[in-house]
Amino acid sequence: MRYVIDAPAVPSLPVIGREERFPVRRVFCIGRNYAEHAREMGATVDASMPMFFCKPADAVVTDGADVPYPQATSDLHHEVEMVVALKAGGRDLDATRAAAAVFGYGVGLDLTRRDLQAIAKAKSHPWDVAKGFDHSAPVSALCPANETSLNADTAINLYVNDTLRQQGRLGEMVHGVVEIIVTLSTLFELKPGDLIFTGTPAGVAALQRGDRFHAELHGVATLDGRIV
Repeated sequence: MRYVIDAPAVPSLPVIGREERFPVRRVFCIGRNYAEHAREMGATVDASMPMFFCKPADAVVTDGADVPYPQATSDLHHEVEMVVALKAGGRDLDATRAAAAVFGYGVGLDLTRRDLQAIAKAKSHPWDVAKGFDHSAPVSALCPANETSLNADTAINLYVNDTLRQQGRLGEMVHGVVEIIVTLSTLFELKPGDLIFTGTPAGVAALQRGDRFHAELHGVATLDGRIV
């Protein structure tokens, strides 16, 4: 097929142990999925309905690339999260199909322009400019699901300049991975290539130019990078 302009590159993630890469279609995120984080943000968790938002696929930062400090903010925050990559999709999935749709897992940062988010919240506006900006989704290489052992005690941590900032365990998530996928499939038709950021534990804080970060989903994936 020929286009009137050059077609945009397809964002992709490396896969641990493979030469092939994972193409990224859409990036879904869930908010307030750890109760302690919701409390530190002055919010409460609605266990009956997850809260979702999206980032553009080209917000993904991969392969240890530097992360530019974004424009239009003076309060950039880190939110470390487990990332789920889908190899299948559909609408109105049941739990069995949702679990089978997972290709693999990684760890990422949901970077947030917190000052713009606060303004949006005060005016009851959408969070798009606070969450969906350029380079707002650094993500590690993916570990295939059949090579991964996750449980409620699996730790997720973030270090900034070698200081522990965030720590949590997957069992602290209000909505688990399968539940998230099932619910998302009632709102969107999920497809192969979709990524899902699954929420952040407490301890979010500001990042500055020059900061180095190290995120880890214990025994599964690590992510290292620098804010420039």
